[in-house]
Amino acid sequence: MNMEPETGLSMATQDTDRSAGMPNTTSDGSGRNPREHGDGVLVAAMGWDHFRSETTSAAGGMNAVVERENMTEALRRVERNKGAAGIDQMPVRALRPFLKEHWSRIKEELLSGRYRPSPVRDVMIPKPGGQGVRTLGIPTVVDRLIQQALHQVLSPIFDPFFSDHSYGFRPGRSAHQAVRQARAYVSGGRRWVVDMDLEKFFDTVNHDIVMSRVGRRVGDRRVLAVIRRYVQAGTMMGGVASPRPEGTPQGGPLSPLLSNILLDDLDKELERRGHAFCRYADDCNIYVQSRRAGERVLASITRYLTTRLTLTVNRDKSTVDRPWRRTFLGYSMTFHRQPRLKVAPASVQRLKRKLRVLFRRGRGRNLGRFITEDLKPLLQGWISYFRLAEVTGLFEERDGWLRRKLRNLLWRQWKRTGTRARKLMHRGLDAVRAWCSATNGRGPWWNSGASHMNQAFPKSYFDRCGLVSLLDALRRLQRVS
Repeated sequence: MNMEPETGLSMATQDTDRSAGMPNTTSDGSGRNPREHGDGVLVAAMGWDHFRSETTSAAGGMNAVVERENMTEALRRVERNKGAAGIDQMPVRALRPFLKEHWSRIKEELLSGRYRPSPVRDVMIPKPGGQGVRTLGIPTVVDRLIQQALHQVLSPIFDPFFSDHSYGFRPGRSAHQAVRQARAYVSGGRRWVVDMDLEKFFDTVNHDIVMSRVGRRVGDRRVLAVIRRYVQAGTMMGGVASPRPEGTPQGGPLSPLLSNILLDDLDKELERRGHAFCRYADDCNIYVQSRRAGERVLASITRYLTTRLTLTVNRDKSTVDRPWRRTFLGYSMTFHRQPRLKVAPASVQRLKRKLRVLFRRGRGRNLGRFITEDLKPLLQGWISYFRLAEVTGLFEERDGWLRRKLRNLLWRQWKRTGTRARKLMHRGLDAVRAWCSATNGRGPWWNSGASHMNQAFPKSYFDRCGLVSLLDALRRLQRVS
């Protein structure tokens, strides 16, 4: 990337300052959206100069965003993550040549506060279990680069102040830590959970509230201005651009950080009340000792989210229940006093649906290539995430189902009776048994589970083909950990 030396900066216009979410104060210091600072002191009443002195404006300034090393790292991450093209249809591979020609102009616009993001491309993806669709806003690759650069600068500013109970999209934090902590709460006697679901979280975020939270620690008005423009970026669907009066696009590198910044208020409120909870993005579970306490917490936190953060709790999906009847980040647990983690049934069904799609594509393909190119990446990623599971019967069951599906593929590919008999004899069956099996008149699924196919293609055969055994992989990962 051609990063030229830093140049002199021009101050942003007053219009840019207003769009960045600066307090709209009156002569007495009050405003429509006054910010709280410290113990309830209004930042608007304190004045902008004092507020800037209390923030890390230098560390979080636009100069740091466009600095060569930061942009180079952002470019590497965008290229590594790949992703779909935005409304301009520019692929990731074209980003580096584009920047060599246009980076000087983009940088000058960012430093002067004149940069305007492009609308995002709306893509509808189905939710797990057929529960409607989720809207993703796909930014252009240039906007993904700038968002990534902003994220790299802002994350170190905000992350140290986030709650220890927040695990989503943070360095050094993971879903596994959240799951382990949830199990620890249940082991400690909190055997009821308040499972909260925020209804269309990314679609209902209030822009002014988000910007007021960002403005607590960022003093550079150009940074605030470009973040607000990203939050308000319109959508493009079917060639028609639409404004975004509320919500923030879900799909760019900046949206997870903004969600953590906004929901940090919820974390601090739960901590102030002394609750035991785990939050991963907008998925929040609060652990209590009785149903009555859980219902009281659900009602009070719903009021807080509605009145203070203008977020809506999905009352149909939010409930108070036993932890072993609920799913948290794909896991569930047993009902024992010292519960054991297990893969939630919904997660198993999602895996099964993905595998069925792959097996339909695998008909007629070479078995070895199908296993290594299609099945292996999916199974390795799945077992890596669910390596915390302590109930292993499911993994053995899935292994048997997978091998049967592969034997079913082979039986279908052979088609003719003579071919089936020859293949079985080639795999070690005697001629009489091979011909009896090939002419039994049963369907492919029955034969794939019959003894002749199990003898001809045992587990060791699929191990040599590179098939990932979920049970074996789980045991290896748990031994290592």
